[in-house]
Amino acid sequence: MVPFSVGGVLRVALVGSLAFAVWRPNNAAAITAVEANDAHFQSGEHTSSPISASIVKIQVLLARRSISPGEIDGVDGENLRKAISEFRRQQNLPAGEELDQNTWDALHADNPDKPVVSDYTITEQDAAYPFVGAIPKDYAAQAKMGKLGFRNADEMLGEHFHMSEDLLKALNPNTDFSKPGQHISVVDPFPPSRNGVKAAHVVADKAHGLVIAYDKADHIIAAYPATIGSDETPSPSGEVSVTRIAKNPTYEYDPEKNFQQGHNKSRLTLPPGPNNPVGSVWIGLSRPTYGIHGTPEPSKVSKTQSHGCVRLTNWDAEELASLVRRGTKVRFAD
Repeated sequence: MVPFSVGGVLRVALVGSLAFAVWRPNNAAAITAVEANDAHFQSGEHTSSPISASIVKIQVLLARRSISPGEIDGVDGENLRKAISEFRRQQNLPAGEELDQNTWDALHADNPDKPVVSDYTITEQDAAYPFVGAIPKDYAAQAKMGKLGFRNADEMLGEHFHMSEDLLKALNPNTDFSKPGQHISVVDPFPPSRNGVKAAHVVADKAHGLVIAYDKADHIIAAYPATIGSDETPSPSGEVSVTRIAKNPTYEYDPEKNFQQGHNKSRLTLPPGPNNPVGSVWIGLSRPTYGIHGTPEPSKVSKTQSHGCVRLTNWDAEELASLVRRGTKVRFAD
């Protein structure tokens, strides 16, 4: 751990049966890169901080294994628990959603010294992105926009690094993210290259709100928290297959085939962009109008209902799109 020359306090965060001790100087911001990178196993109590550096570390390590916790936000919750459970299943550890010492050791098995939070310099290209500002909720108004792009730099950087805007700001207090040359702290959740690995089949688990990709040996290669249908517009049952993959898609709204949005009675074509209703990618399925797709609201994945389709974060949908191909089987499990 990096020593501090000023006074501070030792805070401890608990996730299941695993606790982490982190040193926080008295004048520090809400969370620091050092805290996340130096979190380690130790018994103790819950931290009083709303964002936990230790949970950030766990979420990043899970994401690097393609066992997604959804949006990395440093907060304990259902998506983190689901990810821990799937990681334990992937590693043939005893079933459960608690992070014990064996699970912690397994998470650190590959490249244990690689920081989970690293430095990033905002580029001229970042600053030049054509941000769209506020986006109206009404589809008719969205259809008139040229692109459903990022609203601002905070949203763009958060999405790129798979983290919440609150966590981005907690790591970088009082920072102008639109200023090129600015050095900031960001998480590093990116898994290593798969070298062409493809999924043999995919399961959309309705009961647990998960999409799980398997290889030919039926080993888990990826798992993502997902919103799968709703009571009013349930998702399909049984087996379907991937028919197409569309990146940066437009969204075709048809109230007769889909659902009623606001007072819109006519068909509409909404422009592409990360804030498009189906996000940055559409994985079409052999059941008409159904697909697996991204979302403009990553924090709500597996926490709100969908209109029959399968909703992932944009980055998880993009990763899944790289693992499947036309004809890949997708089974909806009740």
